[in-house]
Amino acid sequence: MSTPERLVVVVYDIRCSKRWRLVHRMMRGQGEWLQLSVFQCVLDTRRKAQLVDRVRSVIDPNEDHVLFFDMGPAHTASAQVISLGLPYAVLEREVMVL
Repeated sequence: MSTPERLVVVVYDIRCSKRWRLVHRMMRGQGEWLQLSVFQCVLDTRRKAQLVDRVRSVIDPNEDHVLFFDMGPAHTASAQVISLGLPYAVLEREVMVL
């Protein structure tokens, strides 16, 4: 039985452009790109742990900074967001066939 999915916002500041591109590519496969270094993802516990491990293997902990914000259960997430300019929408669950 899988664990419930949660809405996770990932924000990163990567100093090296090569590492930034690697992390960005990883994140594109996991969620929706909101801004230059900001993604929102719907992840269960296992996928979140795998993503954290993959990102950890790429970054330089002495130069880079990555934050994973758990916003709560994906099906009831109601983050209080003030959005200026372009509209913000919480990532909708969708079926993915692999």
